[in-house]
Amino acid sequence: MERAGAEAAVEVLMQNYFGKVTHGGFYWRAVRANIREVDNLAGQLLVASPRLVDPNFVRTVVVMLNHDGQGAMGVVINRPSELPVADYLPEWVDTLASPEVVFYGGPVEQTVAIGLRESADAGANSTPIPGLGMVNFGEDQADLTDGRVRVFAGYAGWGPGQLEEEIEEESWITVPAFARDVFSSVPGDLWAEVLSRQGGQIALLASMPLDPELN
Repeated sequence: MERAGAEAAVEVLMQNYFGKVTHGGFYWRAVRANIREVDNLAGQLLVASPRLVDPNFVRTVVVMLNHDGQGAMGVVINRPSELPVADYLPEWVDTLASPEVVFYGGPVEQTVAIGLRESADAGANSTPIPGLGMVNFGEDQADLTDGRVRVFAGYAGWGPGQLEEEIEEESWITVPAFARDVFSSVPGDLWAEVLSRQGGQIALLASMPLDPELN
């Protein structure tokens, strides 16, 4: 489906699926209510809104690790692959969070492995999310790592102003991030779970079908 056609289908679904609750632009008011200031979104989650039809990001949840004047960088945390980490980093198997596979981190540099770990350490390898650290597979040792580890191939990146434009277009909903989100044992449910826990109007989006034609 072409992008314009997909977006049109989503607009129709909003009116049909939610019925009267969408009257007067309810859906987009709900999304706007969850758009935070874009000065610095490091430490937040980006949750793809139903309007976002780019196949790289449909129904994704992205944990934001950096955001400044030079751009933004994050990792998609709810797209597991079928590739066992053991085939690539066998020494890290005992530390892995379930499922023990490589996750699709984003469309940029997919040959690069990025590791995130549970950690109470606020040192050089910490992230903006409390309890979440980064792993340097070239230097860190698996037997010295505390907490679970998740391995990602690639990352999501935005140039200066690009993420701000996408948020202005209401492609993303921004919500607080928790370390436990990264290590969910049911990543396929994470998109709906994150929306549901926001409560109120935005939680209704969690029950929206993926395919507008299924309505």
